[in-house]
Parts: sequence; structure tokens; C-alpha cells
Amino acid sequence: MTTATRPGAPQFPSAATDIPASDHAALDAALQELHAHKDEWVAIGARDRAAMMDTLIADFAPLADRWVAACAQSKGLSADAPAVGEEWATGPYTLLKEFRQLRQSLLDIAAGSGDSGSPRIPGPVKTRSNGQVVAGVFPQNTYDRIFYGGLSADIWMQPGVTKDTLAQTQAVVYHDKQHPGKVALVLGAGNVSSIGPLDVLYKLFVEDQVVIFKANPVNAYLGPLIEQAFRSLIARGFLRMAYGGAAEGAYLCNSALVDEIHITGSDKTFDAIVFGPGADGAQRKAERRPLLTKRITGELGNVSPVIVVPGPWNAGEIAYQAAHIASMLTNNAGFNCNATRVILQHAGWKQRDALNAAIRGVLAKVPPRPAYYPGAQQREQAFVAAHPEAERIGAATGDELPWTFITGVDPARTDDIVFTTEAFCSLFAETALAAESVADYIERAVAFANDDIWGTLNATLIVHPASLREPKVRTAVERAIANLRYGSIGVNYWAGTSFVLGVTTWGAFPGHSIEDIQSGVGVVHNTLMFDKPQKSVLRAPFRTTPTPPWFVTRANAGRAVFRKLAQLEAAPSFGKVPSIVLSALRG
Repeated sequence: MTTATRPGAPQFPSAATDIPASDHAALDAALQELHAHKDEWVAIGARDRAAMMDTLIADFAPLADRWVAACAQSKGLSADAPAVGEEWATGPYTLLKEFRQLRQSLLDIAAGSGDSGSPRIPGPVKTRSNGQVVAGVFPQNTYDRIFYGGLSADIWMQPGVTKDTLAQTQAVVYHDKQHPGKVALVLGAGNVSSIGPLDVLYKLFVEDQVVIFKANPVNAYLGPLIEQAFRSLIARGFLRMAYGGAAEGAYLCNSALVDEIHITGSDKTFDAIVFGPGADGAQRKAERRPLLTKRITGELGNVSPVIVVPGPWNAGEIAYQAAHIASMLTNNAGFNCNATRVILQHAGWKQRDALNAAIRGVLAKVPPRPAYYPGAQQREQAFVAAHPEAERIGAATGDELPWTFITGVDPARTDDIVFTTEAFCSLFAETALAAESVADYIERAVAFANDDIWGTLNATLIVHPASLREPKVRTAVERAIANLRYGSIGVNYWAGTSFVLGVTTWGAFPGHSIEDIQSGVGVVHNTLMFDKPQKSVLRAPFRTTPTPPWFVTRANAGRAVFRKLAQLEAAPSFGKVPSIVLSALRG
């Protein structure tokens, strides 16, 4: 097995970039500047920081078209390609939504005497029968109710948090300003344009740390635009940009001026940072002797499962859910840590084959995409070599990859590459579990997802309303939501949407050690600033009307809708709503 397909997330090869690497003198100067301003940052109150959000919105919004154009060009997309809608959705729209939500949270904090307030929780706060506190965080406003078709989201807190103490676990850094300033290093990811900037915002505004952000070579082309958008923070010495690859990243990680690190990427990179590279690093990991002992958080990938609960699906419902599942793969050409990787089905469900056939039908209509992320061709070849029966769908040419579907994988082979290794390309698999009843299947599927599929980042569960009317199934579904050890769980809605909402958390299920880091440790986004979240749970109707614009079958609508939604977040106005609704109904 090659290094690119060792269990876990990929070990990505180096990427070429036209942006020159920062030399050591420039890195040292950036760190010295941040170190000189870290305590000044801590002293700035919430109201002044809310005003900073207004400036960030004003500076970023005019750059949105250039931002999307740069992403599309880098990923081999024409300016009018339907897939450009994805760049709007996970780029400007997501960033502007985050800016606006953080602004409101900061104003809520400022409303308390001496910044003693807490971000307002928009939904109910409940306590489960086991004492676990659940906060309703989405929808936040009327716009969310209009545009998200019945989607809701809760954040489940870690054990020990109570209703009475919940507010004390929000915005903790604002309630105690006696802590010293810190310098954080953020190592960006190269696949989604908003990841790095969102991580920067979290370290600054939720964890109270100034930031040096090293761009990933894959999307370092965004660096000049980030510098322009965040110039207000750069000018005051609260943010610095850095460029380069592994060597520059290692230099920064080991600098005495860096207090904490956050990475979005691979568990392989995490291990190299903490224990060192190669055989020596592996030995230190085995002996629990880390080289780096400063706090490090990260989101490090996932083999994302989709659990299909059998039920009385009609032809239209099969078509809808096939598009839903396929869209979780095709988004960003499969270069997402939250992409569908393993579909779990009941071996005895009579409509299993029909669903698989419908998924093939959707993929057959989606043009292959350029495999822009380093190592994709080799990773796809490794999976196909392990599964010669893999179906390669679509006439891929040049640097494109086909959509690849591996069905009927034996679940008894828990060491199979599709269960242990994140493909991070345009490939996913399907397996079927034997069970005597639907409720028994759900329990087995949860156990399989928890114990036999690598990672804990996100999982999706799809269940028909008729199935939920059966008491045993409904009870099994609720038990599944409680027992799934994933940081984000979607019920009838792609769990990866948790990344976009902002108000939900994004990160692994808590509890990983540095010796078995899997999907990582810590969370980001989380604009209500909870200090002890366990997981986010999204719930939606079995079918959303109109069909969400991020479905690959609605890509033409998505391009228009997400551009307009970004403009709405930049300058909210109910006068913009009719045009967005009309675009959502078209295409």
C-alpha cells in the first residue's frame, strides 16, 4: 500500500504554486509583530470587535466576484459552469454569514456589563433524559427560515453542562480578560476557500489569539485577496500571512513565539508536527513521546458514512435521495472531508438496488471534473486496484477523474480500504448489513460507523417519515443520533452542511488522544462560542421543497442562488428575498 493510501486521511504530495515561499526572516518578523500586539488584542472589547466585523464585511464583499473567479480558474471550471455555484456557497456566502453571526454574538456579549453578556441562543434549551443539555441554534432568523426549508440544528453539550451553567460556557474569553495574549498559527487547507479564513476568525474572535496564517500551496493564489479583505486586522498587527510548504510550516510550528496551532488537513501532517516525520516520528508516537507539546487543534478528515434506513420509498423519493447522496460526493469534485464515502444499507431492503441504480443515473449526468487536488489520480488507482469491480462512470479525459462507485463491499472485511481510508477524490462505496429488523439494522449500522469506519467528523442518516411513525424505528433513530460518535450528524440533510451554517460546530467528536487523533480535536465556526460542545445535530424533512440549490441536479439554480445569498449577507434587506426565491425555484 502506498503512503497516499495508508489508513486515515491522505498524505498529500507537495503542490506547486506561483506564490513565493516566505523566508525565515519574513516569518520571524511577522511573529515578532504579532507577539508585540497580542496583549493589545486581548484588551479590545466586544463592541469594538463588532465594529471590526462591519469593516471586514465592507472590505470583503466587493472582492467576492474576484474570489470566486480565482477559485473557478484554479479548479479548471469555466466562468459559467454550474459548479461555480459551489464556490459561491462555500466561499463568499459562508464567510459573510460567519462575519454577520460573529458580529451579532459580539453585540450580545457587549450588552452585558463589562462584556459579561453571552451570545443569544435562538432556539429552546432542553435537557435530555440522561441530563445532557441541548441548545437549539438554527434557524437564527427569518432569512434562515425562508431559505433552509425546515432545516433545524441543535448543539449537544458535553456531560456536566447544565441549563443553569450553559451561559457560563459561552464566550469564556470575554468574561475573563486577565489571561495573557497568545500567538496562534493557522495552517490552511487547500480545497475549500473559506476554511483558512474561518479558522483565522475563530482563533481571533472566539479564542482571543492573534494569528499567523500560512496559506496552503494548493490555494495560495487567494493570499493576496485575503490580505486585502483582512487588511484592517493586518494593519493593526493582529494578523499576518505566510506562504510556503511543509518546510515553512515546520519552521513556524517550532517557533518559540507560536503558542498554539490549528490545522485543517491530514492526520499524517498532524503526526509529523507532533511527533516528527518518518520512522523516528512513528517510534516516538508509539512511545507517547511528542516533540511538540504546545496546544494543537485540528480537523483532519473523515470516511463519511451515510446510513440509509429502509422504508416505503416511492420512485420520486428514490430519485430525490439518490441526488442527495450523489451531491455529497460530486460537490467540489469529491475533494471534501465531508463527502459521502460509504453508504450503509440494509441487506434485506427490497429497494436497495433501485437506490444504487438511481445514484448511478445521477452520476452519469454529471460531467467529470478536473482532479485538481494533488495525488488524486494515484488515490483513485489504489482504490480501484483493491476493487477491480469498481464502476467508473463518465467519460473522463485529460486531468479529469470519473465518478467511481464501488457497491456490495463485504462488511465483514473491516480492514477494507473503503472503510479505513479517506479517498479524497471522486469515489465512494456502498455496503449492506444483514439484520432481522429495521431497528436492529439501525443499531448495527451505528456500531459499524462508530467502530469500523475511520474518523468522527460527520455522518448522515436518511429515514422516511413513514418509518418514523413506527415506534421501534423512531426509538432506534433517536438512539442512533445519541450514540453516533461524530461531531456533526445530519438527519435527512447532508451533515456537511454544518460546515456552512456557521452557528453549528465543525470538528471531530471529542475524546481523541494525540496518539490516535483520527478526525482531530477541538472545533471551529461555533459562532455562539460554546466552550464545551459535543456535537451538532441537523434535522430536516425527508424531502425539502424546493430541492436545495446545492443538489447537483440543481446546479444552475445554485450558481444564482448562492451569489445572491452572499449579497444578502453583505447587506441584508427583505427586498432581496423575492429574487432569491425566484432563482431557487428555477433551474
